[in-house]
Amino acid sequence: MRVNPCRVLAIFLLAGMFGLAACAPGANLPPLPQTSSSDYQLGAGDQVRIITFGDEQLTGEFRVKDDGTIALPLLGPVKASGQTPGQLASAITADLRSKDLYKDPSVSVEVIAYRPVFVLGEVNRPGQYPYQPGMTVVTAAAVAGGFTYRAVEDTASIVRMINGKSVEGRAGRGTEVRPGDVITIYERSF
Repeated sequence: MRVNPCRVLAIFLLAGMFGLAACAPGANLPPLPQTSSSDYQLGAGDQVRIITFGDEQLTGEFRVKDDGTIALPLLGPVKASGQTPGQLASAITADLRSKDLYKDPSVSVEVIAYRPVFVLGEVNRPGQYPYQPGMTVVTAAAVAGGFTYRAVEDTASIVRMINGKSVEGRAGRGTEVRPGDVITIYERSF
């Protein structure tokens, strides 16, 4: 049987390409689980505005402390970490009722400053940056000075807290970033 050298070369090149693709940075990571922005959970470092209708003492801006609480006048420490802004408003409302401070309080909570994101790896200025709603992997890289010439520009790693657990997954350029995410831009192999 005669072997066609061109066919052998083609098979060798295809095997090499598929082998390299399997060894690409982040190829062994599962895709990052999808989360919606409507279920955003507060965490340490977030700053919230709490408005209690009719009470200036309980209206103001508060930062979620490292222990996951905010300190409110008349109520003391209130657990905020792990709750959505709506859940926090409900918890404050329930506390005001249970302590007989108000008969029918009206409380709203909005996030005014999110915890930062961290961009590592092959960007020109790795570090901590303020989160902006709608931020993606590529815009986070842009904020960090852009990709270096060695960067893998189409795949990155994101470490994110989901339901109190740290989860790492593969993300594309257009993957939405969430507050507190740690994004790693990989170095390509030459």
